[in-house]
Amino acid sequence: MAGYKPVAIQTYPVLGEKITQDTLYWSNYRTPVQIKEFGAVSKVHFSPQPPYNYAVTASSRIHIYGRYSQEPIKTFSRFKDTAYCATFRQDGQLLVAGSEDGVVQLFDISGRAPLRQFEGHTKAVHMVDFTADKYHVVSGADDYTVKLWDIPNSKEILTFKEHSDYVRCGCASKLNPDLFVTGSYDHTVKMFDARTNKNVLCVEHGQPVESVLLFPSGGLLVSSGGRYVKVWDMLKGGQLLVSLKNHHKTVTCLCLSSSGQRLLSGSLDRKVKVYSTTSYKVVHSFDYTASILSLALSHEDETIVVGMTNGILSVKHRKSESKKESLPRRRPAYRTFIKGKIYMKQQDDIMINRPAKKHLEWYDRDLKSFRISKALDRVLEPNCVIKTPEVTVSIIKELNRRGVLANALAGRDEKEITRVLNFLIRNLSQPRFAPVLIRAAEIIIDIYLPVIGQSPIVDKKFIVLQGLVEKEIDYQRELLETLGMMDMLFATMTRNNSAPVAEHVPAELPEEEKTETPCQPADADKSS
Repeated sequence: MAGYKPVAIQTYPVLGEKITQDTLYWSNYRTPVQIKEFGAVSKVHFSPQPPYNYAVTASSRIHIYGRYSQEPIKTFSRFKDTAYCATFRQDGQLLVAGSEDGVVQLFDISGRAPLRQFEGHTKAVHMVDFTADKYHVVSGADDYTVKLWDIPNSKEILTFKEHSDYVRCGCASKLNPDLFVTGSYDHTVKMFDARTNKNVLCVEHGQPVESVLLFPSGGLLVSSGGRYVKVWDMLKGGQLLVSLKNHHKTVTCLCLSSSGQRLLSGSLDRKVKVYSTTSYKVVHSFDYTASILSLALSHEDETIVVGMTNGILSVKHRKSESKKESLPRRRPAYRTFIKGKIYMKQQDDIMINRPAKKHLEWYDRDLKSFRISKALDRVLEPNCVIKTPEVTVSIIKELNRRGVLANALAGRDEKEITRVLNFLIRNLSQPRFAPVLIRAAEIIIDIYLPVIGQSPIVDKKFIVLQGLVEKEIDYQRELLETLGMMDMLFATMTRNNSAPVAEHVPAELPEEEKTETPCQPADADKSS
């Protein structure tokens, strides 16, 4: 066995995602810092002014964190019940928050006790925001009402009763102090004008609205609810521009990048999607460990903070682009580079080459010792299956070449055969692996057909594999039909292109005329 030849791992073209400027930009964050809160993080909001601290609303407390601190620098805990939607004012000096008992509280960042308490809602207040003039607060609650409050006088100015279900989200215009937008579980998004007593615009989202967002220009409105993110043109009377459905579960939060050219959405499917605001296509995606409830970006997108249902706050900081200052090094002398290179071999010198020792991979060691099942088990490990599936396929191909693939697949328990079936389901539809894996699937079906029905887990995997094969067959049939149609089109185009050429060929004379014409001069000679 000294001449054992290792298995040749076939290389395939890399099928990775296309590297774009967005990929480089949004991937340039450090490893996230995770902070544990007392409950689900329902809101994260950055201060618009330096040093860009952010407020985290979780359970019955509001924590203020510095951009790089892992411990709260300030805490507001004067709430009888759950707190909601802590939001900074434009100057970063005041903070307003709603609560489960229906009271809206206003805090000074430098103090602890509330400056104002606005009482008027009868149920939980889930939405609060400052108007553009900084002297009014708008709030929406589960009592179906939207109220406008005056900060200096601590009085209620207006009450709107336009919604027919919980008001769970909203925002105020940054340009007009009289305009604000609210979203409700009655599937509508409404714009109110403080100069009137009713809404001035209403759009139908079609799902309970979880979050709304106004673009800085005020011309576009974004709403999220269910699996949909919808963009509306407010200047055209609330015309729907685009409806996005890129999440698998409810979209809970929205956020704009600092430039306004990228829109971010967080969902209960544990993903954050980044959209281009020109094409509204997904340009990047973040994955998290739990369902997402809140999302916020700091100034210049330096920090991205995500709050989750399990009380974890994930904080990512952008990598610094400053280069490390290196001390000047003394350059080595020229003789250092040419040392040994100018030596001339003498006549009596003997060249000794020390062969490099080759180390076999674990699966090659098992194959060398004829432990075929063990070799297959090694390449079915999750790390190998996910990162290097071509290694697993190469080993299966080698076992099939040796004629021992059936022996390696036989005699497996429920857990082991499930791992094999998972790998087939994951990679059978890939053209680069299909020829090898189809043969492996046939062998597995032949071996385990008599025991089908004894394990519901294995039976379910076989049903999924069957559906995958049927779908692939349908794809192949459609491709063949498309290929036939393309061949017909190409043949028609070729025939049409050759027809004009034939029109310019001079017509040939009939056979009789060809034979008679040369004889006429001869007859004339005879008559003469």
